[in-house]
Amino acid sequence: MRCPWCGRDDDRVVDSREADAGGAIRRRRECRSCGRRYTTFERIEDLGLTVVKRDGFKEPYDRAKVTAGIEKAITNRPVTGEEVAHLAGRVEERLRRKGPVITTQEVGLEVLSQLAKLDQVAYMRFASVYKDFQEVGDFEREVGLLIKRSPAKRRRR
Repeated sequence: MRCPWCGRDDDRVVDSREADAGGAIRRRRECRSCGRRYTTFERIEDLGLTVVKRDGFKEPYDRAKVTAGIEKAITNRPVTGEEVAHLAGRVEERLRRKGPVITTQEVGLEVLSQLAKLDQVAYMRFASVYKDFQEVGDFEREVGLLIKRSPAKRRRR
């Protein structure tokens, strides 16, 4: 590892521990040249996921795009960054089970499924963009479906 401050590759590991529920190793390192500390994460190299867009174009799966969409949906909602990271991880895990090639529809539906469990307002925001709502009836229909799926699980804060 190269030190992010001085660029030298002479460091020592000060501490190691599990991260991401065993999916990674977090290491605290100390640069022997400048003495500053920094954190690195070691993960198993994932098999690449390919996303097929609506126009047929293929591109590598980008977790940052999923996270950005979720963050837009949770704006001003009582959802923590940790909850967003956990949700994005669950989405990616479920998509990996579906195979190396997935569609944007599968990605969107998986995000919706996970958001419905986390925050119903965020779910509606994401659904309005993902499903391209054009009129009030679209919102009414989706709220009706959301209530049917989880009438007892309404989250209040």
